[in-house]
Amino acid sequence: MEQRKKVSFVIPCYRSEETLPGVVAEIEETMKGMGQYRYEILLVNDCSPDHTFSVIRKLCGEHDYIRGLDFARNFGQHSALMAGLRYSDGDYVVCLDDDGQTPADEAGKLLGSLEEGYDAVYARYDHKQHSKFRNLGSWVNEEMAHVMLGKPRELYVSSYFAVKRFVVEDMIRYENSYPYVIGLVLRATKNIANVSVTHREREVGVSGYTFKKLIGLWFNGFTAFSVKPLRIATALGAGSAVVGFLYGIYTIIKRFLNPNVPLGFSSTMSAIVFFGGMIMLMLGLIGEYVGRIYISLNNSPQYVIREKINLE
Repeated sequence: MEQRKKVSFVIPCYRSEETLPGVVAEIEETMKGMGQYRYEILLVNDCSPDHTFSVIRKLCGEHDYIRGLDFARNFGQHSALMAGLRYSDGDYVVCLDDDGQTPADEAGKLLGSLEEGYDAVYARYDHKQHSKFRNLGSWVNEEMAHVMLGKPRELYVSSYFAVKRFVVEDMIRYENSYPYVIGLVLRATKNIANVSVTHREREVGVSGYTFKKLIGLWFNGFTAFSVKPLRIATALGAGSAVVGFLYGIYTIIKRFLNPNVPLGFSSTMSAIVFFGGMIMLMLGLIGEYVGRIYISLNNSPQYVIREKINLE
């Protein structure tokens, strides 16, 4: 008799003591109707300041297929995902949020697309229930992934996705300090699909994504998997040099044609400020790359686990 395929649900947890039991219960109820699969649930506490890990401990005590990880400090959602991926062993891995907005009862749609032959499947929301700020962040993230990582324009990426085991194995080979999950998936495969699911309104609390965290996420996308920012900087530098050269020729010609025209102090200062700002911007970008290389060479960890539950 052929063994049933196993599904690993990976859930990064932060400030979710009230919502997490409902998410887990929904997964359990959904999987009861999908007897062709075995499953496990990995809950990764990203050093949440509330009682989230106490809830995880209680859930793990009730069922041995629920496993818990507790970070020693806050490392971010993508690091929590990487930890969950490393400790998962399912044929398929489904990643979703801890706030109940991503419908666990529609996981069958993602798994169905994997069964059809896709390597990765992302949930697409027809009507997102995030705040305008969060939607703006998601839009910037989409555009950045398209420009920097070569993501197809029509592909929508979200925090609710499913991947096959071989994709996971390639993703967890990445051990540097700044994981960017979307980039890792796109690096492994381009055989990716979208499925439409419902996006629910948040019932409890607010999003854990602050402006600072979104900026950090964007920088990961800029610098972790693409050298295009450096190429753009080179192109801007070359363009600025050409503009400065042409403006210098224009100034000389104008001086010859009309010697009485005074040299413009304002235009000179504007040029100095403009080119000085461009130089500082490029140096800062190069410094960001060099700094991340330095941190990676020092083996700065993706995460540090304080405690494991139901995991050897």
